[in-house]
Amino acid sequence: MRAFFFALALMVAGPVWAAIDTYEFQDDEAREQFQQLTQELRCPKCQNQNLADSNSPIASDLRREVYRMVESGDSNDQIVDFMVARYGEFVLYRPKVNEATYVLWYGPFVLLAIGMVVVVLLARARRSKEAKASDSANLSHDEQARLSELLKDNNGESK
Repeated sequence: MRAFFFALALMVAGPVWAAIDTYEFQDDEAREQFQQLTQELRCPKCQNQNLADSNSPIASDLRREVYRMVESGDSNDQIVDFMVARYGEFVLYRPKVNEATYVLWYGPFVLLAIGMVVVVLLARARRSKEAKASDSANLSHDEQARLSELLKDNNGESK
C-alpha cells in the first residue's frame, strides 16, 4: 500500500520537475522586448495560450527563436513578420486589418448596428400597435355616459 501512495505522489509531483526557460539578456530593453513578443504571439499548437504561457515543445522552440532574434538585434516587426511567414496569421492575437480579416474586425460592429435597428423597429411596431388598440378602446361621450349609469346601477344593487 505504501508503494501505491509513493507512486501516486511521484505522479502528482511530476509537473514540479518541468523545465523552466531561463535566458540571459544583454540589457533590460532586450528582456522587455522578449517578454512583450512572447506575450503577443500565440502558440501554434495551443489554442489560446501565448508563447510565454505554453509548455508545448513548439512553444519552447519558438521562445528560443524569439530570444535568438532579439539578441541579434531584430525589431519587433521583423520577428512578427518572420513568425507570420512561418506559421500564418494564427500566431497573432491581433491580426492585421486586410481583406481576409474585415469580418473579424468589423463584423461585431455590423451585428451591433443590425441589432439596434431591429430593436428600434420592434419598439416602433409595438408603439403603433398599442396606439391602434387605445384608439379602439376610446369611448364616445354617449358610451361613457352609458357606462357610468351601468356602474351606478351595479354599485347600488350591491349595497
